[in-house]
Amino acid sequence: MKFGTKVIHAGIKPDPSTGAIMTPIFQTSTYVQDAPGVHKGYEYARTQNPTRSVLEENLAALENGKHGICFSSGLAAMDAILKTLDPGDEIVSTSDLYGGSYRLITKIYEKFGLKGHFIPMDDLDQVEKELNKKTKLIWIETPTNPMLNIIDIENICKIAKKKGIMTCVDNTFASPYLQTPLDLGADLVLHSATKYLGGHSDVVHGAIITNDDEMAEQLRFIQNAAGAVPGPQDCFLILRGIKTLHLRVERSCKNAKKIAKYLNSHPKVSKVFYPGFKDHPNHLIAKKQMRDFGGMVSFDLMQNDFEAAQEVLKNTHLFSLAESLGGVESLIGHPASMTHASIPKEERLKVGLTDSLIRLSVGVEDADDLIEDLEQALLNV
Repeated sequence: MKFGTKVIHAGIKPDPSTGAIMTPIFQTSTYVQDAPGVHKGYEYARTQNPTRSVLEENLAALENGKHGICFSSGLAAMDAILKTLDPGDEIVSTSDLYGGSYRLITKIYEKFGLKGHFIPMDDLDQVEKELNKKTKLIWIETPTNPMLNIIDIENICKIAKKKGIMTCVDNTFASPYLQTPLDLGADLVLHSATKYLGGHSDVVHGAIITNDDEMAEQLRFIQNAAGAVPGPQDCFLILRGIKTLHLRVERSCKNAKKIAKYLNSHPKVSKVFYPGFKDHPNHLIAKKQMRDFGGMVSFDLMQNDFEAAQEVLKNTHLFSLAESLGGVESLIGHPASMTHASIPKEERLKVGLTDSLIRLSVGVEDADDLIEDLEQALLNV
């Protein structure tokens, strides 16, 4: 089944009781049993919900996986993965990482004995040197947030497998339409489904997909025992959003390409970060492991200070200043003070995340209107 068919049909059947084409929202906290332990497959809504079950099956199919496990947010999904580790275990991740992921590892789990190492993961030799007997998880984010570095999933997974280390790819920026990490050797794929999967900025949600039966069982135990589950309305909204995933992402990619090219020739822009450019350090890896280069673009200003960035941020009209990404509407953000404020400034600067860096989530509007909006916003910088 091709991807455009999967988003509509995989794991989804008309409701048998009514014939409803859309999966119903099973808004219930519990289920009546014929006798203790005798039921129709559902006991309590934290443990299972029919709307969630359909979504989990659909997500697994999109990532070419066997098991989908849903959570109340992307960070709740990451939290569940970290709960599978033991005190003393170590995690290797990229130095250019979503601020919430960095915060969860360093501020929450380090005090429970886990240790995070954050390195430039586009350097395979450095990744291999960083691994030791305590390394139990390699956390890959690609494209990275917000510098849009590309990490070679296949080769890092090969290194990990030789050493018996688990790999997880945060696939939020790419979505399964552009990239399927399980096919490249990853053990786990994570999504903040809030972003491209939902696609309409109206729900917070997270998901993990895996082919590993034992890991799936462990994650389902944590899902139920820790209780960070999504409600049925949230699952319905993600299912609704997924139906147009391929159409939305395709349009966002097309718009982002045009906007990146425009910014790259702008006299007030010093650097554009976009994996679709041939001079991007890992452009060929992106071309190999992705179907297109994504709808995210970051850029830095010639006038390298926060005030210059503020001038741009406050003067856009179609690009809304807001956290998050992956919706139909275009968003503009300032990572240093918003999504990555929890990362110390000296660590941000090491990866090039300056106070003048601006991140765009390019939506599905007309690209010419978006370029015009950026043009007038950059006018007085």
